[in-house]
Amino acid sequence: MKALCIDGATSRMTIAAKNDDKIFTSIYDIGMKQSESIVPAIEEVLQKVELDPDALDYSAMSIGPGSFTGLRLAISALKAFELAFDSPVYGISTLEMYAFPFLKFNLPVLSAIDANKGRFYARIVDGEKMILQDGDWETETIIQSVRKIKSIILAGPDCEKLEKIIKNQNKKINIYYSAVQPVTTDPLFALAEKKITARIPPLKDFDGPVYLRASEAEIKLNATSSKA
Repeated sequence: MKALCIDGATSRMTIAAKNDDKIFTSIYDIGMKQSESIVPAIEEVLQKVELDPDALDYSAMSIGPGSFTGLRLAISALKAFELAFDSPVYGISTLEMYAFPFLKFNLPVLSAIDANKGRFYARIVDGEKMILQDGDWETETIIQSVRKIKSIILAGPDCEKLEKIIKNQNKKINIYYSAVQPVTTDPLFALAEKKITARIPPLKDFDGPVYLRASEAEIKLNATSSKA
């Protein structure tokens, strides 16, 4: 299939294009310049696989949780491609994306992103069984969720920090994680095509990123409104 994928969940945006068996992936450490760089970056990866945007079968993105700015830019760019070239956009949970490469090891997988303030965006799966749904969880909730598990794989960018927190409370649990994180757009291609095969519909026009937590600006605005 011919596709375009964007993982904008962190400031290091990953963009990949797929022209059947030919795939090109690039990681752009563009930080605050994401809005200026995303369109040229998309054009670059499409050119590398000799793919015209009007030939796209679909596009896919990490839908969240993650960077407010990166997720908004990714969905805006891919929705523009959908309007211009009639290529449906599929949204994949960022936590599902992180977990996907490790499911083959037949162990529970805890995927997580440090959400600060003693919390993590996290999910836990064991094969087809969902142990902990995607959420903005206190570390104590995560620790309790794995208390009966003997061995677990951690996935996502904050494995080392979460391992220390869990081990501090449960020294008997065996924890495995990769020091080098897999390329995130590979799971996006695989999971999007799984949805296509299962006839799961793409994102609707009104769908947006999944943040799981209000932004600091929204929190401050709500606090100001409640005082008024």
